Amino acid sequence: MSGTSSEISPFRIDVPQADLDDLNDRLARTRWPDALPGVGWSYGVDRDYLLDLAEYWRTGYDWRAHEARLNEIPQFTTAVDGQNVHFLHMRSPEPDATPLVLTHGWPSTPADFLDILGPLTDPRAHGGDPADAFHVVAPSLPGFGFSGPTRESGWDVPRIARAWAELMARLGYERYVAQGGDYGSLVSCALGRVAPEAVIGVHVNALADAATASGSGQELSDLSEADRQKAVANQMWWFGHNGYATQMALRPQTIAYSLNDSPAGQLAWNLEWFVDWDPTATDHAPIDRDAVLTNVATYWLTGTAGSAARLYRESGTSWGSKPEPSGVPTAVANFLGDRAVRGLAERANKVVRWREYPVGGHFASLQAPAELVGDVREFVRTLRNAD
Repeated sequence: MSGTSSEISPFRIDVPQADLDDLNDRLARTRWPDALPGVGWSYGVDRDYLLDLAEYWRTGYDWRAHEARLNEIPQFTTAVDGQNVHFLHMRSPEPDATPLVLTHGWPSTPADFLDILGPLTDPRAHGGDPADAFHVVAPSLPGFGFSGPTRESGWDVPRIARAWAELMARLGYERYVAQGGDYGSLVSCALGRVAPEAVIGVHVNALADAATASGSGQELSDLSEADRQKAVANQMWWFGHNGYATQMALRPQTIAYSLNDSPAGQLAWNLEWFVDWDPTATDHAPIDRDAVLTNVATYWLTGTAGSAARLYRESGTSWGSKPEPSGVPTAVANFLGDRAVRGLAERANKVVRWREYPVGGHFASLQAPAELVGDVREFVRTLRNAD
């Protein structure tokens, strides 16, 4: 498929059984490192926790069941700017539904959205108002999962946003809402900047570029006292948790060899975020282990863990820089553990709605799906009422 073709092809997941057999064999032959007694998660992923989860992956997790569930959702591929793009496309039964493009982050896939697709596309069937219906497009980021690896450098956030604008236009959606979390929040905000005539609103959670100041003393001094204290605390927290991001932003190819050769190693690498750093904590909703393994297995079976890591390298030069101001109405939902600071978010976004939720976690669609759907619905109602 050429980069200039606008062809959209149906896609169905069908992993060869030999690949699943090889995965199980590799898990069974994992060469486990030692671990210090009593350190828990303070040195990294807890060994006992990982041993248990890896054994469940090998003997209890059923890829075929999750593959079948994913295949219940219409899926397609198309080439945009020379890159294969895989996406879910679930149209609402409501003819006047609002188009919505959902973007996942790292280390996720569109599988994160399975539990919210029904309420978003068919609220009537889920006890909601049919006026709140959406036609949903949920692409796999370039280099992630079934989009396959990137084939050239340069796939940073603005380029992904331009690809999404082309994808939505190709699907016939002239006006739409963008939603995303983690890296998806950056892509969604960037989409509002590259296609302001098409994006009627941006909704984000886990807003990744509004937690810490870029280093400018003036930037901190411009914040309210409460926001300044939060930004400083976030910076200290990030110093203790950014090792994975630094590695991928500087040397993604180095870690790719390990990720592509050891499923247990890839599981450990992706796991820290999926457990919100400590699965024993009681202040955030745990993520179902099948959801974790579906994402990890997708990376493994497509060989894209290293390619996904390249997104950090591609975007690394712009970390901490202030994006171009956006005039698109933007809503921010801060779930438990999200660290966005409103004063920082407002540097480059037209924030018209800000909500703090005492539930959930970094992966709202998996940890607080009802609250996320409700917040998106409420925000888009305000956009409709403003028209």
